[in-house]
Amino acid sequence: MRDSDVNLAELIGSRICHDLISPIGAITNGLELLEMVGAVQGPEMELISGSVGSAGARIRFFRVAFGSAGDQPLGRAEVTALLKDVERAGPVRVNWHLTEAVPRNQVKLAFLALMCCESAMPFGGEVTIDHAGESWTITGSADKLNVDNDLWKSLPSGHFAKPVTPSQVQFALLPESATAMGRRVAAETTSTRVTIRF
Repeated sequence: MRDSDVNLAELIGSRICHDLISPIGAITNGLELLEMVGAVQGPEMELISGSVGSAGARIRFFRVAFGSAGDQPLGRAEVTALLKDVERAGPVRVNWHLTEAVPRNQVKLAFLALMCCESAMPFGGEVTIDHAGESWTITGSADKLNVDNDLWKSLPSGHFAKPVTPSQVQFALLPESATAMGRRVAAETTSTRVTIRF
């Protein structure tokens, strides 16, 4: 994959997320109005509200992870609020150990690494994101991991023995996006932990 391919993929990701976020927001507003007037209540309404909220959170997350990203800063409050919304829809907890704002394109890499870790934790777990100097460390921990050794072994080079599937696209995008930013990816796995550094 060339840098131009990465840029095109990012532009496509941005466009899709941009076009989806508006109708999701409109549905959310409509549900809030229905709740205010008491038109619809009960478990059905809770299911719809929860599903729309989860969809909106994932789209905002994907917009950072897959979209075009420059070096404009993202603050701790914005990132942690987004991660908390995403957490509600899944079994993985995320600890964002940064207090300062960081460039959006670096958050993009961290989110792609987070998705790689999530793929190894189908039964839940915890991901910790640390930043020291110019280095990032994303660590996923769980009592039970499901690690695809071929994917993780090939992650630093970005050259995979088998074609990646749609659910594995983060493994292909992370090393390419990192390379485009002048960074190199390192990965380690144990029986209870996966770690990505860049």
